[in-house]
Amino acid sequence: MQQIRSQVTERDGLFELEAGSDVLDSPRYNHDMAPTKVRERTWNKWHITALWVGMSICVPTYTLGGVLTAYFGLSVGEALLAILFANVIVLIPLTLNAFPGTKYGIPFPVLLRSSFGILGSNVPCLIRALVACGWFGIQTMFGGLAIHLFLGSVFEGWKSLGGTGEVIGFMVFWALNLWVVIRGAESIKWLETLSAPLLVAVGIGLLVWAMPNVSMTELLAIPAKRPEGASVVSYFAAGLTAMVGFWATLSLNIPDFSRYAKSQKDQILGQIFGLPLTMFLFASLGVIMTAASVKLVGVTVSDPVTLIGHIQSPVWVAVAMALIIIATLSTNTAANIVSPTNDFQNIAPKVINRTKAVLLTGFVGLLLMGHELLKKLGLIVSDVSLETVYSNWLLGYSSLLGPIAGIMVVDYFLIKKQQLDLAGLYRDDVYPAWNWAGFLAFGVPVVLTLLSLGSDAFSWFYSYGWFTGSALGGIIYYGLCVMRAQPSVVKSAV
Repeated sequence: MQQIRSQVTERDGLFELEAGSDVLDSPRYNHDMAPTKVRERTWNKWHITALWVGMSICVPTYTLGGVLTAYFGLSVGEALLAILFANVIVLIPLTLNAFPGTKYGIPFPVLLRSSFGILGSNVPCLIRALVACGWFGIQTMFGGLAIHLFLGSVFEGWKSLGGTGEVIGFMVFWALNLWVVIRGAESIKWLETLSAPLLVAVGIGLLVWAMPNVSMTELLAIPAKRPEGASVVSYFAAGLTAMVGFWATLSLNIPDFSRYAKSQKDQILGQIFGLPLTMFLFASLGVIMTAASVKLVGVTVSDPVTLIGHIQSPVWVAVAMALIIIATLSTNTAANIVSPTNDFQNIAPKVINRTKAVLLTGFVGLLLMGHELLKKLGLIVSDVSLETVYSNWLLGYSSLLGPIAGIMVVDYFLIKKQQLDLAGLYRDDVYPAWNWAGFLAFGVPVVLTLLSLGSDAFSWFYSYGWFTGSALGGIIYYGLCVMRAQPSVVKSAV
């Protein structure tokens, strides 16, 4: 006989839900969004380290140094320092927001129900989902190019397809990504664990190939592209904000992964081991490879897929492209599909299951890349480049996501005191449908950010958007919650 009332049990600081009919019959619940059982939390620190290695080693990371030098006016040394500092900084919200995922086994959208409301959680979820779908499309474009070059190295006639071959590669890679995520969390864990050592080997191989053709002393001595005599502080701070924005998305939905961690210690150590150093080293490799590309292939090339495509040996091109396909797949599945899959389910869990949500993510990503795909097919002509979109997004969307990160941390640690009603997050009778404190705390920084775009005096608010947004959002949320005398601990209703 099915129990009517849900029960929550604790085991070594990890909470588990035995769902009764009050939760099972709720429109806010489905199997994929349910809290993970303790036995399902199998990811140790090395699995989480591998997750971050797999996500960090990708084409956009490789190009970060070039983005900072070309668009943000930093020297090579300043750019690399900005990348290192940013990833140490972003560890703070990543680790803090991972705590409730590990403790309660809940994904990001369910956690947001505490701070934005049961229905209100859909607003920040969809903002996060749209950004992820855009990144999914960009990464799939890189993966599709790698498939095109791989097939061109194996079959001579494939090269003649040109842009059409790239579009075919895009669709093949697109389908492969969706297949991996539909298979579930264990397939992602397996992929990341397998790919991490291969990706490290690729990085070492590229470094060995490039180092004889570049002088580090000369590279670090290249002057920054900013007005002579301009202070480095404002340029460095803007670049730092952009680099924090690179993982601003994951600092929100890290519970989607930490819900599978064995313990808080595992999620903390895994993130520390896997993120900052990997990002720094692979971005450094990108700077070195770009500088060496003139001697290696005769022209300056800023992305590894195109660079390797210039190699004359078909065998080496095929091997390198296969590894880049694995690298991009490991990044894309974890960083850009898992979150929107959960976010879309949160809209109507009884209607949208994981498979439907994955397909929806795929089609939105495909739609967002439609312009670029039509260009490659020769059906439209446009000067808008992926690089421009990519560099503008880094700063722009971090300004929108910062307040959400601040609100989440304040809600869980200061307002709820790390105590959530686990069953109540899946029903309509414990948490409000819309938590207006969350929306005001989110809306004020966003409005100020938009207004600062038209004001030279307040342009710093936009330039430092993630920092100003997260701090202001958290402060406003705390103040509003204290003013309405919200209880610090939500009493369990089970």
